[in-house]
Amino acid sequence: MYVDSHAHLEGRKFDVDRAEVLARAAAAGVRAILAIGNGDGPGTLDCAVKLAQEPRENAPAIYATTGIHPHEAKLATLEAYDEMQRLAQHDRVIAWGEIGLDYWYDHSPREVQREVFRKQMELAAAAELPIIIHCRPSGETEDAWDDCLEMLREHWAPTGLGGVLHCFTGTVEHARCALDIGFVVSFAGNVTFPRAENIREAAKIVPLDRMLIETDSPYLAPVPYRGKRNEPAYVAETASFMGALRGVSGEEIGSVTSENFARLFELKSP
Repeated sequence: MYVDSHAHLEGRKFDVDRAEVLARAAAAGVRAILAIGNGDGPGTLDCAVKLAQEPRENAPAIYATTGIHPHEAKLATLEAYDEMQRLAQHDRVIAWGEIGLDYWYDHSPREVQREVFRKQMELAAAAELPIIIHCRPSGETEDAWDDCLEMLREHWAPTGLGGVLHCFTGTVEHARCALDIGFVVSFAGNVTFPRAENIREAAKIVPLDRMLIETDSPYLAPVPYRGKRNEPAYVAETASFMGALRGVSGEEIGSVTSENFARLFELKSP
């Protein structure tokens, strides 16, 4: 049994065969998927909720998030914050995100990213929802990591609500800092990439009961699918790789991370 804890199911790359993608996920043993509700920014923030409430057969359970990605932070408005507050009350919405900082692309000014991040932490705390974190530094320094972790310590750790460092790409030290302030760490298909030694080193030290796995579909397909469109069924490949890294079976990684998902989001079962 597997849970894909982060997938962009609403993306246009799935428009032609979304039902088939979900059927393949079910066949691969994926029991649940967390659909990320960033969409293309304000005005499309209900995208994951729409998917989660669609009736379908032969498919995993779909849960949803809502949030403004740091790329679209410059588009945040009072109306968008109101919309997210409404969406956060939906019974399929179990987290707020993905939110955070992205200094690699700088699609929104960094000061704006930080303010929108802080505001969304405030709203997520009021809604009593865990948060899903996106963090990508500029590449020259660890600037985004330093800012993100500092903001989480100050604004989020006191809530005790926890959250997920999604698609972890940092160092062992970043992982330890996140664990210390109550987060779980999620690993995606890029842990299988040849040059991702820093991610693998972090994956070795994160306790199994503080770990999730994800696809970040349609991005970052794991080896042997690298370069192709990623999809939720491939989370089993990441589980297998993580199992080999940790000296356990892929099935055990799937089972443990599914339990972690249910515990973090207070679900009876994934």
